[in-house]
Amino acid sequence: MKVKLFGAGGKVGSVLAPALEAAGHELVELEAAEAMIDFTAPDAVVRNIESALDAGVPCIVGTSGWETASVEAKALEAGRPVFYAPNFAIGAVLMMRFAADAAKHLPRAEIVELHHETKVDAPSGTAKATAEAMGGQVPIHSVRLPGIVAHQEVLLSQPGELLTIRHDAFSREAYVPGVLLALERVTTLPAGLTIGLDTLLS
Repeated sequence: MKVKLFGAGGKVGSVLAPALEAAGHELVELEAAEAMIDFTAPDAVVRNIESALDAGVPCIVGTSGWETASVEAKALEAGRPVFYAPNFAIGAVLMMRFAADAAKHLPRAEIVELHHETKVDAPSGTAKATAEAMGGQVPIHSVRLPGIVAHQEVLLSQPGELLTIRHDAFSREAYVPGVLLALERVTTLPAGLTIGLDTLLS
């Protein structure tokens, strides 16, 4: 597939670009693209999505920290899908799924998320999505330090026991399989906004 990658020189993009080419995809400019992928920044992502929709190009978005509602109407109007995932690591998505299930049985929980010091948004999109899946009233603690990629712990407890569900991304290669899955499926998604890699996992 011909793909426009916004953020090709960034932390995720620099890993994703060669992985896309290794998987048989071709990196092109937006005018020639069959799909767009965005891993940029919250202040750039909406503009990139709007440009892609104006060009009739389906979108895959991994940038977090932006208001998704701002593009939903435009995606519907354009008749094109916008797929957004706060986390493309399959293990992280499974962590969120397990945490949501565990929250039905354990009454107290807190989330600790740790990311590199240059991450703009705090709490992370993954932490906010996890808390929402667990019922929405889960405290989140954010840590920003050098040397960290992306880590999240969900701690659930009741008297006498503690359950810890943890996911660690040691490199940004962890996001590649999820992005490739989204790229494979994006043209089959309905027009409008679809959120979460879990929607693509059976």
